[in-house]
Amino acid sequence: MVTISDIEIIPSGAALGAEIRGIDLSKPLDGSEVSRINDAFNRHSVICFRDQSLNEDRFLAFMGSLGPVEKVPIKDLAHPDYPDIFFVSNIRDGGRTIGHDDAGSVWHTDMSYSERPPRISALYAREVPFENGVAKGDTHFASTAAAYDALSDADKRGIEKLFAFHALAGRRAKKGKAPRTVTSLELELRRKEQPNILHPVVRTHPVTGRKCLYVTNGECVGIDGMEEREALALIERLARHIYRPAHRHTHKWEQGDLLMWDNCAVQHIATFDYKWPEHRRLMWRITVDAAPTH
Repeated sequence: MVTISDIEIIPSGAALGAEIRGIDLSKPLDGSEVSRINDAFNRHSVICFRDQSLNEDRFLAFMGSLGPVEKVPIKDLAHPDYPDIFFVSNIRDGGRTIGHDDAGSVWHTDMSYSERPPRISALYAREVPFENGVAKGDTHFASTAAAYDALSDADKRGIEKLFAFHALAGRRAKKGKAPRTVTSLELELRRKEQPNILHPVVRTHPVTGRKCLYVTNGECVGIDGMEEREALALIERLARHIYRPAHRHTHKWEQGDLLMWDNCAVQHIATFDYKWPEHRRLMWRITVDAAPTH
């Protein structure tokens, strides 16, 4: 076993993000190691383990040590043999992509349209696209906690008791385009059937107690008790404030990375600077622990 003294946590220097070295996730972890990882995760909101060699069972076992692994809601994009692992990929099998190929194309927090959104999302990089030796497909993160802290006192008072409506179809409607992923018919049906969900505009983190802005431009379609035009203008202003450069960190992928982020404290967006068939990208995704928002 790796001892606690062997674990090194290297902050990114930005408002969020850290790399953890000295842990081989292909081996079982003891309680002190899991505790150290949880502490780093709660402090930095986005953490990365480089150069990991994981099969499906070990990926599931590690994520399960952090909390209950959630079921994949889109069955046609799940791993055929491990239904709790979701494919994020542009790889095509005949006329269909094997995974969600435009996941993360706008700033968002995962599954905010759910009554209990997941605490953790994790991606394990199986295939990373490269061109001229440079990795493509960066992921950008923004701290919703740092964004809240940077608001004026007047803004904080003005939004502290507001609740926003989150809609599964809102993000796609805001983009104003048809889905690129040809496999996710089930997802499109769910978008039409999913009711809007109310969450507080200012969400208190369930572990750290920090206050976080919990609005996304597009996925939030209104604010309870507020006229639509005023609500949408406020949502857009807050959303743009979240992803200001001062609140951001960019992850540059390497094959073997396991990256995980906190969906209360973080929003993210993917970079689509690669294309099939010149570039192949395959990520395994697991989500953990539906966390209450109220």
